[in-house]
Amino acid sequence: MKFFDEARIEVIAGNGGNGAATFRREKYVPRGGPDGGDGGRGGSIWAVADRNLNTLIDYRYTRIFRAEHGENGRGSDCYGKAGADMELHVPVGTLFADATSGAPLADLDVDGKRALLAKGGQGGLGNLHFKSSTNRAPRQATPGLPGEHHELRLELRVLADVGLLGMPNAGKSTFIRAISAARPKVADYPFTTLQPNLGVVRVDRERSFVIADIPGLIEGAAEGAGLGHRFLRHLQRTKLLLHLVDIAPCDPQADPLAEARAVVEELRRYDASLYHKPRWLVINKIDLLPEEERLSRIAALVEGYGQAVPHFAVSALSGEGCRQLTFAIMNYLEAQQSHATPHREE
Repeated sequence: MKFFDEARIEVIAGNGGNGAATFRREKYVPRGGPDGGDGGRGGSIWAVADRNLNTLIDYRYTRIFRAEHGENGRGSDCYGKAGADMELHVPVGTLFADATSGAPLADLDVDGKRALLAKGGQGGLGNLHFKSSTNRAPRQATPGLPGEHHELRLELRVLADVGLLGMPNAGKSTFIRAISAARPKVADYPFTTLQPNLGVVRVDRERSFVIADIPGLIEGAAEGAGLGHRFLRHLQRTKLLLHLVDIAPCDPQADPLAEARAVVEELRRYDASLYHKPRWLVINKIDLLPEEERLSRIAALVEGYGQAVPHFAVSALSGEGCRQLTFAIMNYLEAQQSHATPHREE
């Protein structure tokens, strides 16, 4: 299935039914009085987070959603039937915003969470509400109110604990295959990853975390070059970023340090909060370096990186260093969780 993480839709709630202005007409009952019922409420439109969905493809081609109108009131004190509500099921992690102003409306980040997108109109009042001691035969009734009408922008941000950053062919897909059960495409050419991939990393029987791989970044991504800038939003929910750097590129003209700095700069230009998110440097493909050069090349890259961040040297292909890295990630996430959870006072 093709991956869609953006959509624009129009939601139109149902109108309320009109109230009735009728009078009781029954044999042997003169002047029966008003008996017009109220109109029914219009149907509302709700959004529901569903963990069984992982793309917004359902909203790529069907863009207009209308709820039922409420029925009009009738005589004999009959109230109109309310319009049925409509539920739009979306993947967990979907954000709703006003398409015109960009104002956020809802963030469905938990399975089963609901949000009201468009409220149905209230039904009108029948003339039985207007009778009084001085107005025995009211002929007025109120019309139903229109339902809300909105144009919305949907944006999916995947839920993951850890996100992968790096240039194309940095080995991100190979790395996620090495530490999880995910099987993204791997090939010896750039841009093999065209959409985000999620993998569950099981450290032991009871502990695991979710890692996300996005298409590689290239210089100028903040201005729209390449693919990675479209998917950077999927890293905004993560707790930790892993910056993978290819220490032994096939191209002899490539400079791993310059490429690493370019990725960091694109991150800063795209979103300051993403730039300041905790980030670890992961130096990949160390198996391609001779033993006598390995330590010096790694030290030069770490020193030139320009930021004091934890660093790890791994080989995603052979698995060297990967297990130690996953344990360090798990310990970091557990420490963050313990600090975020308030302690109860006895």
